[in-house]
Amino acid sequence: MANFGPKDIKKLREMTDAGMMDCKQALAATDGDMDKAQEWLRKKGLGAAAKKAGKVASEGVVAVKADGNRAFLVEINSQTDFVAKNEKFQAFVAEVLEHLAANDFDTVEEVNASEINGQPFADYLALQIATIGEKLEVRRYAKVVSDGSIGSYVHANGKVAVIVSSDAADVEDALKNIAMHAAAMNPKYLNEAEVPAEVIEKEKEIAKEQLIKEGKPEAILEKILPGKINRFLQDNTLENQKFVMDDKISVADSLKQANKDAKLAQYVRFELGEGIEKVEEDFAAEVAKQMA
Repeated sequence: MANFGPKDIKKLREMTDAGMMDCKQALAATDGDMDKAQEWLRKKGLGAAAKKAGKVASEGVVAVKADGNRAFLVEINSQTDFVAKNEKFQAFVAEVLEHLAANDFDTVEEVNASEINGQPFADYLALQIATIGEKLEVRRYAKVVSDGSIGSYVHANGKVAVIVSSDAADVEDALKNIAMHAAAMNPKYLNEAEVPAEVIEKEKEIAKEQLIKEGKPEAILEKILPGKINRFLQDNTLENQKFVMDDKISVADSLKQANKDAKLAQYVRFELGEGIEKVEEDFAAEVAKQMA
């Protein structure tokens, strides 16, 4: 007969912030001893992980691993930039990158549902949270595969990372330069074909309203709009942007200087924390809370 009941589970949960079932397992494993149950949870990393679950993880790194004809891009978040710079976090990122290359996942959901080092990825992550001391999250992941060439670039120690590919062989150096360009200029799309039709229509609406406000006659609007849309496409597609290393040519033309038949095939760009709503925290208050 178990030496604990629902009240003990509730008490342990309040003390540790671990999940209800985790608390039940801890008490079962320690014959109802509350102190040993807390220690059991700490060793598993479950209490620490639960306490961090509500925090916002918007720092961290975006990282790339190239492996032959494949390249992997991942965003791994922490709560603070300070933790993102420490050796334990960097070792964790390196281990995840090796895991990605070894298993060739297609989606971030597959990554988080996988097994690593003989344990569920969620348990592995909980242990890292307990060790490092902050909420951690594998947020985004992308894979690029090419029969030709792949180039990549990581900027500012993991603030921005880019992978680009081409079906042409032996253009890695040119692609690296293009990846550097993309890191700086942040094109939203690879080429015109990737721009959704609804985005073009919305740009037409905006441009039309601007022209009307400028007093342009209705009769000439349709003649002006194509030029406005072409400018939008030039500014927002990687192939058509002016190349930062030589603004007399486009990015697509810069690749053709390396191989006249080369074309860009894939483009992925991650910027750390984009799309995450950051919460401003009172650091002094947080420290005081931890010491209380």
